[in-house]
This record gives sequence, C-alpha cells and structure tokens, in this order.
Amino acid sequence: MGEIMSLERIPTGIKGLDELIEGGIPKNRTILVAGATGSGKTIFSMQFLYNGIMESNEPGVYVTLDERPDLIREDMENFGWDVKDLEEQRKLVIVDASIGRLGLPSNEEHAIVDTSFDYKKLMLETIKACKSVGAKRLVIDSVATMGMYFKNPDDARLAILEMVYMFSKIGVTTLMVSEIEQDTKKYSRFGVEEFVTDGAFILKYLDTGVQGINRTFLVRKMRGTNHSSDIHPLEINKKGIEITKIEQYGI
Repeated sequence: MGEIMSLERIPTGIKGLDELIEGGIPKNRTILVAGATGSGKTIFSMQFLYNGIMESNEPGVYVTLDERPDLIREDMENFGWDVKDLEEQRKLVIVDASIGRLGLPSNEEHAIVDTSFDYKKLMLETIKACKSVGAKRLVIDSVATMGMYFKNPDDARLAILEMVYMFSKIGVTTLMVSEIEQDTKKYSRFGVEEFVTDGAFILKYLDTGVQGINRTFLVRKMRGTNHSSDIHPLEINKKGIEITKIEQYGI
C-alpha cells in the first residue's frame, strides 16, 4: 500500500488554535465560523486575514454583507491592526456588499451595488477581488445574510456548494461566517452550512459559571483532521482572540 499523503495546512493566526487542528486549516478548504452576536466572529475572521498577511505573507479578501467597512476598520484599530494600511499596500481588499442591498451608494473601491441580491454576482466580484491581490485567504461575513435571499434551504445549499467549489478552485482558504441564536442547538442558521463546508468552528458567548470564562470555542468538525472535540475558553484581549486551556482556570 502507498503512503497516505498528509494535507497541506495553513496557520490560522489565532493563538492556541492550530495545536487543536494538527497545525492549521487544510489549504483551499472552506470553514464555517458560527456564533451568536458578541461571540467574536468578526474579530476571529479579521485576525485570520491580518495575521495571514503579517506572518505568512498571504494576501486576503474580506467580503462584508452586514457591517460597513469603515466600522470594521475602526473596530480593528482596538487590536493595533491597521487595516487601511494593508489595503493601501494591496495586501488586503474589503468588498462592500452591505450598503448596496439597501439601494445606497458606497464610497468603497470594491462594492456591490444591487438591491436585488445575486449570489453569482457576489461570487464573481469576490473572485475578481481575490485575483486582484493574489489572495490566499478569504472571509465571507456573513453567509447567514446571503441565505435570507433564497426561497428554501435547497437553493441555499446549492449556492454555498458552488461557492465552496469555486473558491477552492481559485486557491483560497475560506472562512464563511454565520450568525446563530445564542441558545440554539443548531450550528448554522439555515441548517445547511455545516454540511457543505469542510469544517466548523463554533463560538459562544455565555455564562459558564466560572470567573473569567464567558466565551467558548469548539471545533465541531474538520475533515481530514484529528481535531480536539473539547470546549475551550476563548479570550478577547488587546492582541485579538486567543484559545486557552480550561486548566488555566484551576479546573
């Protein structure tokens, strides 16, 4: 029998995470990042892009369907991340797909201005942005917003499947962000995202009853990876997100 080929992986840029997933995310795969409001999804996703540029020299693209780009830039300054500078260096592109849905103009260089949502147009504009900077990393924030425009879960599933295939084909490793309700037992808004992606990270904001732990992190799945199945504390500090160990809290 021949040797089993190990998957090529990329570091996430999230302190404490790579050791839980055999060194990183399998290259060119798509991972779901799901969590309720306040769980840290946007910080997690931008940290993936920012540290990918700073530590691995891998350009990135951030597609925002929810938050205005200027607010994202302001929020990331809290961690010392100069997003605007990376944009000017052509190492990072933010695609504004948020305001156009409302029929309002965008001042962004990369924007989708269309009141009638067309996921194929979103996909093509995203691919164009990726090619413009030679991107290796991509974030779609959020797929939950995109899914609202489909009549049924089957349509959403097919659209996401097509995007996952195309993004892999152009050579980017992708995070698809999805917002879920705080107390739900579902890991995706429409019940399809976790099945069509290659992995799933679940971020939660909750009362654990343990002082110092109010956010948690779980690797729900990661294809081709012997990953941790434990729930880990997640900290947001001045450097961004860090996945810690429960033993640090004396438990």
